[in-house]
Amino acid sequence: MSELTKLTIAKAKEGLKKKEFSAVELTEAYIKEMENKRGLNAYVLETPEIALEQAKVSDKKYAAGTAGFLQGIPMGIKDLFCTKGIRTTACSHILDGFVPPYESTVTQKLLDAGISVLGKLNMDEFAMGGSNETSYYGPAVNPMKAKNSSENLVAGGSSGGSAAAVAAGMCAAATGTDTGGSIRQPSAFCGVTGIKPTYGRCSRYGIIAFASSLDQAGPIAKDVRDCALLLNSMCGYDAKDSTSAPVEVPDFEKFLTGDIRGLRIGVPAEFRPEGLNSEAAACWDNGMALLKEHGAEIVPISLPHTKYALAVYYIIAPAEASSNLARYDGIRYGLRVPGKHLDDLYINTRSEGFGNEVKRRVMIGTYVLSAGYYDAYYLKAQKVRRLIHNDFEEAFKKCDVILTPTSPTDAFPIGDKSMRENPINMWLNDVFTVSVNLAGLPAISIPAGLSSRGLPLGLQFIGRAFDEGTILKAAHVLEKDINFAGK
Repeated sequence: MSELTKLTIAKAKEGLKKKEFSAVELTEAYIKEMENKRGLNAYVLETPEIALEQAKVSDKKYAAGTAGFLQGIPMGIKDLFCTKGIRTTACSHILDGFVPPYESTVTQKLLDAGISVLGKLNMDEFAMGGSNETSYYGPAVNPMKAKNSSENLVAGGSSGGSAAAVAAGMCAAATGTDTGGSIRQPSAFCGVTGIKPTYGRCSRYGIIAFASSLDQAGPIAKDVRDCALLLNSMCGYDAKDSTSAPVEVPDFEKFLTGDIRGLRIGVPAEFRPEGLNSEAAACWDNGMALLKEHGAEIVPISLPHTKYALAVYYIIAPAEASSNLARYDGIRYGLRVPGKHLDDLYINTRSEGFGNEVKRRVMIGTYVLSAGYYDAYYLKAQKVRRLIHNDFEEAFKKCDVILTPTSPTDAFPIGDKSMRENPINMWLNDVFTVSVNLAGLPAISIPAGLSSRGLPLGLQFIGRAFDEGTILKAAHVLEKDINFAGK
């Protein structure tokens, strides 16, 4: 890996300002890494020519003293974000060849800040999956390997390409989206840092929808400071998104003071069920001990409705997916598979265009929304969702942030039989993350240790709504103590 591609965004910004290297040189270094590591399948579309042209503009702006906040920083964009003039497919066959005529608000904000776009990153189809194996383009491969093994491991999902690309030095940072853990879980698997902001903090305009009440954009980066810098540009109210919150965006970097004395760290009993992976538990215990050394107070809390979170999520998310994906009919854009009649066209297009996991969730969602089952499933799930939200409100009366594992295990092999044959095993990877989305709260995952197989394990900080600053502050302190992988 090039020395330039090892730099954090903060260090790269500093080097560009001091003219230690140019934006073109930085971009070229990342392009070389992309070429060398195509076997990871992190990118589904590379745009080196676009990135280099943007880098040339960045160098001119640095020379003129008009550089933007992220000027010249090369980034990868998850294939769920619409990018004007650049193919966007949500890694689904049904959106083959779709080139958006407009830019998503989040990517436009990043472009306005001066980034260079290296390409579109792999993901689970329509963000439905926890391993990146449902992608029409095949799975992204985790750059990490288990000890004494050459077996390819999953990068996590749905933002697997984003996490793999950052971990492998194929971009300085990447955009991701998180519906039930899709930023945090792949970040944990690949040993990088990812934050899901509060629902409404980042605009959803131009992000291809999976579950509209749960989806939220966020960054995946090398460390906590980089996540803070990216949030400064990505967040903000957007009139084009009715769920965007008209809340002031603070300077998130200012929260990284290194001082967490008196901070109350909540530890939920329900996140330590019988049979919890001993390595995940040990990593969690170590995190608590390190935070305590810095003057934080460890506070036992309870989130009693956590045990229902997965069931609630897998009713609400498929229901919203069923509604959102009805627009893909072969008429207006993307794949079209003709038939004798109009109904045949719909059936043929959707049958061939959607993968098995998407079909599974659409069918579940259609079922729970159907007459006779709406009250029994969907309405009841919404009521329990409120109870989950209330649990967090009660917990935050006793603590300032909550600390949990990010995932119950480390990364598993691509094609794992137990996951492939029983989808519920795959869904269980989200057991520690989905409740955060149901409550609309911010959460960050940082690499916090290695399993006995030498693979990354993550810890998750959960915060109050619109209090990303406190979880960034706590995560920054723990990150420095752990010094993961020599960073």
